[in-house]
Amino acid sequence: MELLRLSKPDRLLGGDIVLDGSKSISNRALIVLSLAGVDPAGWLSRLSTSKDTTTLYRLLMQSGDYYDAGDAGTTFRFLTAFLSLQPGVQVLTGSARMRERPIGGLVEALRGLGADIDYLEKEGYPPLRIGAIKPGQGRATVRIHAGTSSQFLSALLLIGPYLPGGLELIPEGRLVSRPYLEMTLQLMRFFSAEAEWQNDTVIVAPGRYRPRHFTVEADWSAASYWYAMAALADDVDLRLHGLFGDSWQGDSVVMKMMQQFGIQTTVSGVSNGNIVEGPIGSEGEVLHLKKSGIAPVTHFQWDFTDCPDIAQTIAVICAGLGVPGLFSGLETLFIKETDRVLALQTELAKVGVSFREQPDGNAAFMVQGKAGWEKTPRFATYNDHRMAMAFAPLALFGPINIEKPSVVVKSYPAFWEHLGKAGFDCEMHPESD
Repeated sequence: MELLRLSKPDRLLGGDIVLDGSKSISNRALIVLSLAGVDPAGWLSRLSTSKDTTTLYRLLMQSGDYYDAGDAGTTFRFLTAFLSLQPGVQVLTGSARMRERPIGGLVEALRGLGADIDYLEKEGYPPLRIGAIKPGQGRATVRIHAGTSSQFLSALLLIGPYLPGGLELIPEGRLVSRPYLEMTLQLMRFFSAEAEWQNDTVIVAPGRYRPRHFTVEADWSAASYWYAMAALADDVDLRLHGLFGDSWQGDSVVMKMMQQFGIQTTVSGVSNGNIVEGPIGSEGEVLHLKKSGIAPVTHFQWDFTDCPDIAQTIAVICAGLGVPGLFSGLETLFIKETDRVLALQTELAKVGVSFREQPDGNAAFMVQGKAGWEKTPRFATYNDHRMAMAFAPLALFGPINIEKPSVVVKSYPAFWEHLGKAGFDCEMHPESD
């Protein structure tokens, strides 16, 4: 097992970090342009270098009828819908963990559209045998539970223009991660699809995507880890490059959220490589992070329904600062790369912090305690990229060990390299299991 020993000789944070393209935006753009019949690489700038995105691109470009998405959840879900439009019969599989993640809601919706899909192992779970949709006449109507994953809804919307009569999508129940759904609709419209909300229903008109050159915004989920480091540092003079002011990403709320932890963000544009104030060009913006001089809140509370991917990061911030935090809207964390709630409970306990479920029945949890340790803590990552990156900022308080650090390739391959540029000592050590 590979082990990373992470430390920092001081609690100062500064420099310039050029963030990778958004994985979420990249994956949606790959599906759209593939449906348009072109090689997406020729139309996209700053495509994410994450493993999830490179896996999706490779599978979209491959020939053959067997697709292995590995542990890439978005890739698996988007391909389930994409392959239902392709002629013939395809097999879609994934890692052992992927075969534990439910796919039944999406499969039933696609069956309702006329797709011939069978489960090859456990009912409701991957792997799948996918036959092409045999659509009926007129607009297709799909009702789908909205509380499991917004990716089910996005997968359906992305193929909507290619159904003969278009698509009427009716989400039922509490809608989770709505900003990701809005991101999907924005991207579809950019590539000429007609898609809009009508009350609580999304209507997608039949048509085709038209290829256009597109620059992928940097990843706000990746930016959240730098905000966490800023919150735990003594002094901050950090610049993050590549984000857009009017972002499609729900995790951009972290900029507002971090005001409660004393972090001020100044947004500037980039012109010919120079930082300027004013309109933003295709290179994105520069976010300048500094301490605001305002003390962190004494109690933090947030509903993470729209931004579940940054819940781990904020939980670690609360633990590092000793700020009690009430986290609600965590329903989807149980079925991510790992059970992230259980993982947080286990790893925070190693530094004397609890993450306890509250009795209100709304997937609410309370962070209590201040992180501290005598013996260097060793954090497990559970094959979950976000566990590794969320706990890394604790190295500002003293050396820590992180198991299987290479999991970050899933979304942020250059993470440890970037930490090295910011003054962290990152020592990789091979270790036998």
